[in-house]
Amino acid sequence: MVLQVWETLKETITAYTGLSPAAFFTVLALAFAVYQVVSGFFVSDEVHRPRSLEVQPESDPLPPPVQLGEITEEDLKLYDGSDSKKPLLMAIKGQIYDVSQSRMFYGPGGPYALFAGKDASRALAKMSFEEQDLTGDISGLGAFELDALQDWEYKFMSKYVKVGTIQKKDEERNKTSEPSEAKAASAEGLSTDIGEEASETKAASAEGLSTNNEREASAVTHDETSRGIDEKIAETTEKKDDHDVAKE
Repeated sequence: MVLQVWETLKETITAYTGLSPAAFFTVLALAFAVYQVVSGFFVSDEVHRPRSLEVQPESDPLPPPVQLGEITEEDLKLYDGSDSKKPLLMAIKGQIYDVSQSRMFYGPGGPYALFAGKDASRALAKMSFEEQDLTGDISGLGAFELDALQDWEYKFMSKYVKVGTIQKKDEERNKTSEPSEAKAASAEGLSTDIGEEASETKAASAEGLSTNNEREASAVTHDETSRGIDEKIAETTEKKDDHDVAKE
């Protein structure tokens, strides 16, 4: 079908112009080039100026990030981009980042606008846009999802400024404090046990030392008593000998 159309076109060109198809298209290309050159003399430069050379209006510089410290999730919702005077914030794993420089992505109308003003850890890990996944709860996620979340966190840490953290709820604080209290109690009990053992060791050492001292004192007394008896026997013997000599 295409070949038939092409053959018909060649015959038509030859019949009406007297030129071969190659010559006809060559003349047509030259005519177009001449038109472009001639029209350039009558059209202003502004029409042909490339868009890249046009002066783009300068956007207002972004204000420096403001450190918020520890805020609640309710307070974070105030920075979802609905108020252009406030910074655009988003949180990952409880860490809040200023994403104002990417307002076209996270601001109103952007593809990730629903993440703004929230801790979207679970949604980012699962690449989900469901409302129930817009939370910082990452319990029950698989290894692959946790790796994906870690990649997002590295990206935010390298690109955006951290401006605060999300305040933990009372239940989470209690869960966090319970292990600390248990550790403190365990440490206290261990310290008490060590103190008691040390006291018992000291008492046993003192008792053993006292027993040894008593034994040494008894031994010294026994030695002194034996020496006294020996001295008396010797003295009595000397006197007896002297008495015998006097009789003789």
